[in-house]
Amino acid sequence: MADVFDVVVVGGGPTGENAGARAAAAGLSVALVEHELLGGECSYWACIPSKALLRPAEALWLVKQVPGSREAIKGPLVASAVLEHRDTLVKHYNDDSQAKWAERAKLTVVRGHGKLAGPRKVRVETQDGTTRELEARRAVVLATGSRPRIPDIPGLREARPWDNREGTGARQVPRRLLVLGGGVVAVELAQAWRSLGSEVTLVARGKSLLSRFEPFVGERVAQALRESGVTVLLGTTAASVSRPGGQGEVTVKLSNGEEHRADALLVGMGRVAHTDALGLETVGLKPGEAVRVDDQLRAKGVEGGWLYACGDVNGRNLLTHMGKYQARLVGDVIAGKKASAWADSKATPQVIFTHPQVASVGLTEAQAREAGLPVRTVEYDLGMVTGTALFGEKLGGITKLVVDEKRRIILGATFVGPEVGEMLHAATIAVAGEVSLDTLWHAVPSFPTMSEVWLRLLETYGL
Repeated sequence: MADVFDVVVVGGGPTGENAGARAAAAGLSVALVEHELLGGECSYWACIPSKALLRPAEALWLVKQVPGSREAIKGPLVASAVLEHRDTLVKHYNDDSQAKWAERAKLTVVRGHGKLAGPRKVRVETQDGTTRELEARRAVVLATGSRPRIPDIPGLREARPWDNREGTGARQVPRRLLVLGGGVVAVELAQAWRSLGSEVTLVARGKSLLSRFEPFVGERVAQALRESGVTVLLGTTAASVSRPGGQGEVTVKLSNGEEHRADALLVGMGRVAHTDALGLETVGLKPGEAVRVDDQLRAKGVEGGWLYACGDVNGRNLLTHMGKYQARLVGDVIAGKKASAWADSKATPQVIFTHPQVASVGLTEAQAREAGLPVRTVEYDLGMVTGTALFGEKLGGITKLVVDEKRRIILGATFVGPEVGEMLHAATIAVAGEVSLDTLWHAVPSFPTMSEVWLRLLETYGL
């Protein structure tokens, strides 16, 4: 006999937890299925530990820009203390506190690997080797996230490279680290391990880093990496990898003919939806692909509208906070409320926690022009703002707004500079709320803060 719930959520990461909690808050009975740690990738192997590794170096970098403080610095980062702090923040990879939270949220946690077994049915292979059948009266929510993409490079898999899990959880600092990739994971972890003492080489196939952002973003981050001692190689790829026995020194031959040796190899080259062992074939969907959904996050191609997918698994927007946004919406829809997801295509915020930080929301200039929108852009040097000068010496940066000239609203904003992530939500509100420039002119920034750059951007625009 199956255990029956109103909602069965497969995947206990941040997305699944939010979907389940939202539905439970509406009075529905919810089962939450998870085969690893409650809290998922973000809590233990991605967002939290990576920022724990990055923050000490950022703090030290900022202090070095402040006269009177820089003179008090006695030495470099203490790697062992940084790694210990990381372990504290990930609860030493123990999810007891998350389990207590789930209990308070009135979620029934089912430990094991869950997969679809037909309409509204989930089969769970539990940790003790038994099978448990679950049935949903209203809905099944897939929130199984994504896994690292390991490209088909000869010898790469056999070399047992690091992905984000080893990259955030390593117990020792490698003497030499080679990083493949030019995206967020690659640049953040390259800088983190360099700050802890590793000799880091980053290899990116593109002509610039972080190509999805405004062009100046990749330029500034590459400059910062090089200044910190990272060797950045652009426009090249790994042609082959050799590591006898999958341990010890690894040798990477590049497409430009160079050969590099390292003690650890990290791959940060994108992610793919975790759906290959999810039982999608039992409901007419194709395993191994992202689950396509509508704006209510219902799976397309499944009769009855009972199957939902949110977070990385649907491929719409691979960011933790956007998965949580989708999850809250899913909980509302299942509970009978009218709701549609649109922020994940129009007003997505993202922070890259390098130093300097990168913060962006909405469309880039290229994306806006490709969409045929009437675009005008304005830029301003963040270093020209009094608040930045007070924050520290030689702390410049770039800010940019992408404006819809016809509607006089902001379509996108990008900031590069010290701790600009904390300024991003103002831009997110402006983009999501379609606040007019004339109204923004009356949103007076406090002096002397870096947020005064908003006034300078509007003045540059002509207000």
